[in-house]
Amino acid sequence: MSGQPSVLLVGIGVLSVLSQWLAWQVRLPAILFLLAAGLLIGPTAGWLVPDEFFGPLLFPLISLAVAVILFEGGLTLRLEEIRGLEAPVRRLLTVGVLITWCISAVAAWLFVSLSWDLAVLFGAITVVTGPTVILPMLRTIRPSARVASVLRWEGIVIDPIGALLAVLVFDFVASSGGAQALPETLLSFALIVVIGLLFGVVAGYLWGLILRNYWLADYLHNIATLVAVFVVATLANQARAESGLLAVTVMGIWLGNMRGIPLEGILNFKESLSLLLISGLFIILAARIEPERLLELGWGALLLLLSLQLIARPLTVTLATLGSPLTWRERVLLSWIAPRGIVAAAVSAVFAMHLAEAGHPQASLLVPLTFFVILATVVLQSATARALACVLGVVEPPPRGVLIVGANPIGRALGEALQALDFPVLLVDTNWDNLQVARMQGLPVYYGNPTSEHAERHLSLAGLGQMLAVSPRSDLNRLASLHFAKEFGRNAVFQLPPGEGVLCSAEVRHHHSQDNLLFDPEATYAKLASRLGRGGKIRATQLSKQFGWEEYRRAHAELILLLAVDPGGRLHVNQAAKALALQAGWTALSLVAADERVTKAKA
Repeated sequence: MSGQPSVLLVGIGVLSVLSQWLAWQVRLPAILFLLAAGLLIGPTAGWLVPDEFFGPLLFPLISLAVAVILFEGGLTLRLEEIRGLEAPVRRLLTVGVLITWCISAVAAWLFVSLSWDLAVLFGAITVVTGPTVILPMLRTIRPSARVASVLRWEGIVIDPIGALLAVLVFDFVASSGGAQALPETLLSFALIVVIGLLFGVVAGYLWGLILRNYWLADYLHNIATLVAVFVVATLANQARAESGLLAVTVMGIWLGNMRGIPLEGILNFKESLSLLLISGLFIILAARIEPERLLELGWGALLLLLSLQLIARPLTVTLATLGSPLTWRERVLLSWIAPRGIVAAAVSAVFAMHLAEAGHPQASLLVPLTFFVILATVVLQSATARALACVLGVVEPPPRGVLIVGANPIGRALGEALQALDFPVLLVDTNWDNLQVARMQGLPVYYGNPTSEHAERHLSLAGLGQMLAVSPRSDLNRLASLHFAKEFGRNAVFQLPPGEGVLCSAEVRHHHSQDNLLFDPEATYAKLASRLGRGGKIRATQLSKQFGWEEYRRAHAELILLLAVDPGGRLHVNQAAKALALQAGWTALSLVAADERVTKAKA
């Protein structure tokens, strides 16, 4: 049927979105649902046979997609994040890789009866963890900042290292091995590393100059960067096969750590594109699995998994973290988390195809064994890591703090009121005079634009869970709301209603009406600042059955309810479109006029 290809492509897209949505609902890595979707439309229903559907384009598409994923991961790495943890990360990426490689190879040889050369190749493939499974897992587990930083760096950087190691072993296996092949293989590996590093550094530096100097129009930054990634990966591979993955990873890391590069739009674009590519790739690769091959693995596959989980990973972490500032509890959690991801799946598929063409007798076992390890590690660790982190006490507490954009009198009054109730606050402003006053009042501050690249690198959001934008600039409030919605969620970012004359079109007015506007439709910056300027105060009052919200309102004629704390200690924001319904036991934070009597709640 002529429409079948388009139907299949659309179906892959729909399944990708549905799998991601299900993962978001149940707070599990999406790989579980993506693999299930691939198995459903592939070997189970027979609707998708990737090798026939994509033909010779299948593996070039996989290679380019993995290149984009690794580039986007490199962009997110900041050298500042691992200060003090450089040694354990470096050891995980060197000594740790060798330990995992050796143990997994021996286990595959012993328990699954792979030939020695194929077992060594399998061990090289499975040294990787990968950001596609690590990052969703970290969002669910919420471990301590140090554990999260180590796992993020390991997951992103180890992907090209594992791919290169697999290439080294594959070249050795493809050349039929032997002592005479070893020098040639090592030389090939060295050339791959040198060419990958050279292309990555040069491309990262030159592309950074192009972006920094705005030699491209803003609207071209995203698509041009995507094409640049494809070009660098292709040219590096042309110079030396398999060096492209290293080149684009280095390019991403270099760009991500250059100063003055406008990366926010590129990061958003690449993140969305990577999400789509990852989802589609997992479905397509899972559709290539032959279920009968999984059954051939037998109980040996389970023993292999236990070797990776209980021997290789703990030994790796123990040696890598010697002398580091990580506590023993953090090391135990690190020893448990090492799920495999998309690069292992993609690399095993490519090498299995080449080995099958060369007539290797066990080539058909490589893909199902790799997918078994991926699925088993993700399921096991997703189901247990959060509970283990809680038992060990290395989870981040639920974020209670508030980021306040604007250290003006309104922001400072809110900050003092929240601090008095033991809520952490951080005030952000570009006005140094405002920040000086805030610091004298004992309020933590950050000097700079909250949406700038400098803030992206240096503004710590640890412990913060909500944002209140109370700047006199409506445009900055709006921009901050859009910027931090990604970090805190749309339901946790709020801004003051725009003042009179700020909105000039019905379209903009409608756009603002969809925002989480603070306090009251009339609670503009001018009105609140005027109240405070006339001596108004933000007061905290605990309500009771005898003195509830209605009694409190009658006692204060010009009261504006701002925030409230429920009996469980959770902070709630009064919204213009959805006023809070306060009950006995709640604490109300309200702006009251200076000449009104201070009312104390009756117990």
